[in-house]
Amino acid sequence: MADFRLRVFYTVAQTLNFNRAAEQLNISQPAVTKHIKELEQQYATTLFDRSRKQIVLTQAGDVLLNHAHLIFEQYQKLDFDINLLQNKTDGILHIGASTTIAQYVIPLHLAHFHKRFPDIRIELTNANSEVIEQLLIEKKIDLGLVEGPVHHSELKYTTFLQDEIVLVTHPLNVGKKHSLKPEDLTKLPFLTREKGSGTSEIIDEHLALLGLSTKDLRIQMQLGSTESIKNYLYCSDTYAFLSIYSVKQELSDDRLTIVDVEGLDMARNFSFVYRQGQPAPLAKLFMKFASFTQR
Repeated sequence: MADFRLRVFYTVAQTLNFNRAAEQLNISQPAVTKHIKELEQQYATTLFDRSRKQIVLTQAGDVLLNHAHLIFEQYQKLDFDINLLQNKTDGILHIGASTTIAQYVIPLHLAHFHKRFPDIRIELTNANSEVIEQLLIEKKIDLGLVEGPVHHSELKYTTFLQDEIVLVTHPLNVGKKHSLKPEDLTKLPFLTREKGSGTSEIIDEHLALLGLSTKDLRIQMQLGSTESIKNYLYCSDTYAFLSIYSVKQELSDDRLTIVDVEGLDMARNFSFVYRQGQPAPLAKLFMKFASFTQR
């Protein structure tokens, strides 16, 4: 249904390479060039600057790309709604979510999903990322939501949304100093989660980029949940790395504060994960619905 010339432009804009776009679209490179020239004639402007080694979008190209995003998103929503008329919308969907996602991210999506599809019953399992992946492999759940990187080749990972892990503490512990050098971390008392959590794995990876490891930190205590860590932070001089989603309320009412660390940017993805191949119909339905409501 979408204008194919716009699809060609969109693909070139994503790859910034006419040959690669041709391969993805399964057409010839001259055909790609022809479609782009026709669009440029239609809008009486240049969409790509071809004077450099790698093509780049012009200002007009940027404008068209922004509109193309919106147009294709609407086509996806149209396909989604039409397909709902033909697909099964009842039954049981077994979902597993890692702790942070299960507590602070997915409940809102589950509530909206239930309102839209009241005949689908969802059973949610809460465990760390490693356990969720194992449950998928053992076919005990249909869909997982996990933190951190890819672990298993027999599973497929699709980005759901982006998270950030931040260093937090009670506001009284920082005074006017809201920024630290990496070496300052070794002097602070820390609370940590159990091994196997997606959060712990990301922290290890990013500390390594600064020449540090969790072994360099003064671990005062290991606690089994984010809620227990937050409650400990409220009444102590300790620090912890936590998902920004898990501390939004505490940051807004000044029970906790973020402390920046120079050179430390711990962005990560929350991902849908399922067994290789097509996800189960209800799992696919939930993935599409949650992705749309997230926008």
